[in-house]
Amino acid sequence: MGRLTPVIDLRLLRTDPEAIRVSQRARGENPDLVDQAVAADAAQREALTAFEGLRARQKSIGKDVAAAKGEAKVALLAETKDLAAQVKAAQAAASEAEAKRSDLLYQIPNVVEGAPVGGEADYLVIKEIGGQPQFTDFEPLPHWEMSEKLKAVDTERGAKVSGARFYFLTGIGARLELALLNCAMDLAVQHGFIPMITPTLVKPEIMRGTGFLGAHSDEIYRLERDDQYLVGTSEVALAGYYSDEIIDLSDGPIRFAGWSACYRREAGAGGRDTRGIIRVHQFHKVEMFSYCPPELATQEHLRLLAMEEEMLAKVELPYRVIDTAAGDLGTSAARKFDCEAWLPVQQRYLELTSTSNCSTFQARRLGVRERVESGETQTVATLNGTLATTRWLVAMFENLQQPDGSLRIPKALQPYLGGLEYAPALG
Repeated sequence: MGRLTPVIDLRLLRTDPEAIRVSQRARGENPDLVDQAVAADAAQREALTAFEGLRARQKSIGKDVAAAKGEAKVALLAETKDLAAQVKAAQAAASEAEAKRSDLLYQIPNVVEGAPVGGEADYLVIKEIGGQPQFTDFEPLPHWEMSEKLKAVDTERGAKVSGARFYFLTGIGARLELALLNCAMDLAVQHGFIPMITPTLVKPEIMRGTGFLGAHSDEIYRLERDDQYLVGTSEVALAGYYSDEIIDLSDGPIRFAGWSACYRREAGAGGRDTRGIIRVHQFHKVEMFSYCPPELATQEHLRLLAMEEEMLAKVELPYRVIDTAAGDLGTSAARKFDCEAWLPVQQRYLELTSTSNCSTFQARRLGVRERVESGETQTVATLNGTLATTRWLVAMFENLQQPDGSLRIPKALQPYLGGLEYAPALG
């Protein structure tokens, strides 16, 4: 059944339910769930109190029976028998009330913190770096044609071997991905992150704990025979790394950089971005992940965003940063910033990275706490952010192509490619 730990802060639910209702409305979700959760919480506490009262009486009556004599003892023995039935019924009622409360709480996504109200189209542009450069001296190729010219990607044979939305990275395509990911990992290490190569199969309670088994669970591959899930990001494994543990954050946040293969069904992507490698079922990624005290989460979020921008600058891509609207945050995020690269051939922006502040939502589900100065424990905050992924090749193919069909290699990646400055056209 998994963990029944409440996923929304019960103190907030009890003291300021309107804050959760406001969040629900901002996301376009049902605010009535909050009222149902408040009622279920009250019923659960009432049922638990009744059970504990009866259980306490059951424990104390033994002494009374031992001391009693005659008819008083007979009466107490009868009460003991009746009390046992009452305790059993009360325990069942308390368990049922807890299950109902837990079910309702699991339907409420994280409480929004500062994100714009609205859906996918209601983001706010924070900054634009590099503008929207255009090609004036030659007709550029779309990324799927450029990748063929470089013999960097083979989607035809990928489909033959594995089906639609699979591919082979070949030659310079494979080398560029490795260069990107190694550069990203080096950057993370320079910033004090611990490099991790993570499992790509996780247990249901870990996947559920991170918030991915909600509205978008159809995007996840499940191995039914083994009751395990293939991750769509190393965030999942890294979030579960300290599950049910008390961690030491006295020296500041614990920061990981996870390298993994990632798998997504792309179930909702029918008919969109069918050419090239924008929406694919398997890719590689370096993902940043931070455990930090809740009071430092906003500051940590900006740190992850700055690192994403630093990586984009290394790859010399034009991009913009957007503040994602509440309705497009996903279940776990309280706030999310996306970095989108400009695609000059398609005349549109493409998301390359995102960084999310999940506040205490995931850690509460997974039981990750820290011990504070008072000696008590508190739930920590978790944050994540993409530092590089296969999709970046799309933006590179469109922005860095040359009139002769070659691809200019960004200076920051050249050391990972033996000093190569241009990848020649081969097709």
